[in-house]
Amino acid sequence: MATGCFVVRAVVADPGDRPRFDHWYETEHLPDAVAAFRARRAWRCWSRTDPAVHVAFYEFATVDEVEALAGSPALGALVAEFDRVWGARVSRRREILEVAGSGEVLGGSG
Repeated sequence: MATGCFVVRAVVADPGDRPRFDHWYETEHLPDAVAAFRARRAWRCWSRTDPAVHVAFYEFATVDEVEALAGSPALGALVAEFDRVWGARVSRRREILEVAGSGEVLGGSG
């Protein structure tokens, strides 16, 4: 079974919202999502190409686990909280990814 990733891409249109969004996502939303989804691990990034773009990655043992999130109460609750806090000020898109090949990271010194 291939490792699965759930990816949430958010666009924070107003640069003034970025510090608050960054803090909220790091201290509230990401930990809540990891616990609710029972993800193996999670991390997030800000785009250097487009500073309005924030991407969060949630890793799961299998793609089936990620696909089970669709329509789940856990996802519904987190989406509702996201909408309550950010409304139309932050747009988002979700994707399910399957890790290709062995998933081994090449290069590095590790």
